[in-house]
Amino acid sequence: MANIEIRKNGETGITTPTRERLTPFRMMRDLMSWDPFREMLPAFPEQLGEFAPAFEVKETKDAYVFKADVPGVKESDLEVTVTGNRLDVTGKRDETKEEKGDRYYAYERSYGTFRRTFTLPEGVDTATTHADLKDGVLTLSIAKTQQAAAKKIPVQTPAKKS
Repeated sequence: MANIEIRKNGETGITTPTRERLTPFRMMRDLMSWDPFREMLPAFPEQLGEFAPAFEVKETKDAYVFKADVPGVKESDLEVTVTGNRLDVTGKRDETKEEKGDRYYAYERSYGTFRRTFTLPEGVDTATTHADLKDGVLTLSIAKTQQAAAKKIPVQTPAKKS
């Protein structure tokens, strides 16, 4: 941090900044946010803006539910496959056509293809997989089999011998 110049009643003085107090939490935060590979790879603009939708995966009583934010992706550009215990979701969002003479002041949207693969747990019924695309959200529901339902096992204490 640079020195700070203070002026009072026409007088000038230079002060040195105080050091930030080092705490274990601050040090851990700084270490966790450091990515050594980011420094080794060249930054190409076309690679930085790849389209990668965010997924939410949850388990309900009867099924596993996957939700993905895919705004601007057409139904025909999505493909969902289940092979064995692997769920594969692929798709693409096409870039809008640039007209001659258009001037962009900000270009933050990302385009391209994506692929996400999830390993499904034992006891899923892949025959009842249901996919729905509504309002830019892809919802996948994969039902559990009866054998996969949680079973409550009673706990008993052994009888005491006299």
